[in-house]
Amino acid sequence: MPGVYQLSIDKIVEEAKQVYDLGIPAIILFGIPTDKDADATGAWHDHGIVQRAATAVKTALPDLIVIVDTCLCEYTQHGHCGYLETGDLTGRVLNDPTLELLIKTAVAQANAGADIIAPSGMMDGFVQAIRKGLDAKGFEEIPILSYAAKYASAYYGPFRDAADSAPQFGDRRTYQMDPANTREALREIELDIAEGADMLMVKPALAYMDIIWQVKQASNLPVAAYNVSGEYSMVKAAALKAGSMKNGLSWKPSPASNGLGQI
Repeated sequence: MPGVYQLSIDKIVEEAKQVYDLGIPAIILFGIPTDKDADATGAWHDHGIVQRAATAVKTALPDLIVIVDTCLCEYTQHGHCGYLETGDLTGRVLNDPTLELLIKTAVAQANAGADIIAPSGMMDGFVQAIRKGLDAKGFEEIPILSYAAKYASAYYGPFRDAADSAPQFGDRRTYQMDPANTREALREIELDIAEGADMLMVKPALAYMDIIWQVKQASNLPVAAYNVSGEYSMVKAAALKAGSMKNGLSWKPSPASNGLGQI
């Protein structure tokens, strides 16, 4: 992904200052821990990477809104968004044990100063579980931005490479959505609203603008559209091609550069 880097905490504070100076009101944090395990410890530990980054950013820039990704895939050695039935790499993802870890993660993130909790794992009942967990710890005013309609997609590939979070077996189609099923998206939206979501996310964005429109028609809540890594890379590739053609240079796809092309 051109222009996208993994940043240490001191560098993310510098980046956040530049973002804030540009008038951008919010950032979202994703974490890459030093070590990954079956329990996704780095996600919910008080000293997890996102928790430390959120505290550092809010200390330096109190008025910048810090959204945090609340998921387990970046912290598990198997790359799935939930807790596995067995300790090896063959078990199925268990929904309810995953909810318990997501509650712990959300509370730790709120304690660290996060302004908005954004659960993205598509577990059944995750909004309700997180809402109850936050309320029980005194975080009634922390809003939840739910990835309410998150489709199974190859568009996530560049991010998974960057975060080393690709599933080590199987795929995520058992808990992410079928791209051909529009009605499921609207059902998921209804469920998340009933569970207490404050904002709704559709992901990916460019290929699902019909879903974004339908979600907005079905709800008065704010709707976010997530332009994901694969979409971003395609836009950058198109810009590169357009620039090359404008300058009279030849352009052709390059397998070695993941389709970004070479001149």
